[in-house]
Amino acid sequence: MTQVYGDNGELIPVTVVSAGPCPVVSLKTEKANGYAAVQLGFEEVKPRKVTKPVAGQFDRGGIKPHRILREIRVSADPEFEVGQVLNVSQFEVGETVKITGTSKGKGFAGVVKRYHFRGKKTTHGTPDRVRHPGAIGQGTTPGKVWKGKKMPGHMGHETVTLRGVSVVRIDEDRNLIFVKGPLPGAADGFLLIRKV
Repeated sequence: MTQVYGDNGELIPVTVVSAGPCPVVSLKTEKANGYAAVQLGFEEVKPRKVTKPVAGQFDRGGIKPHRILREIRVSADPEFEVGQVLNVSQFEVGETVKITGTSKGKGFAGVVKRYHFRGKKTTHGTPDRVRHPGAIGQGTTPGKVWKGKKMPGHMGHETVTLRGVSVVRIDEDRNLIFVKGPLPGAADGFLLIRKV
């Protein structure tokens, strides 16, 4: 993250994302596949770094292997061609986009950290149960713990989608897109940016 000045002198917090170039690896159509989608590749790698089935997908389109393959659904049959390269020129300054990423993993966490439970007082004989969740069931009826109960467990490392993120600046020479605010995941994580 960094910050840039807007046209009116406002200081805007932004995240700089390297977006492309992303070649179109294959196209899915309603007639052939039952749905319409565009499959994109990102971050070129050596051929030995991909499996044979994945290498076959790239060979069909005559494209060098890429580390990441993502499929983006479209409403109608795609208007792209296999081998066409998409970059930041697809976006405009001021438009809003939808960004999907994987949040940072926090490991195993208790209910106070994971769900912001208040915890208990350290008085009346409970000095060692301060961060515990308390009772989790209702007794005889229903005699079980409901699914989805907020309990300690694995925190983070989830798919997070941010909607309505605005594009502040575009650098076509370096394929960089500046979006307002923070984004999910680590600094070297992968994101999917889609038009709303």
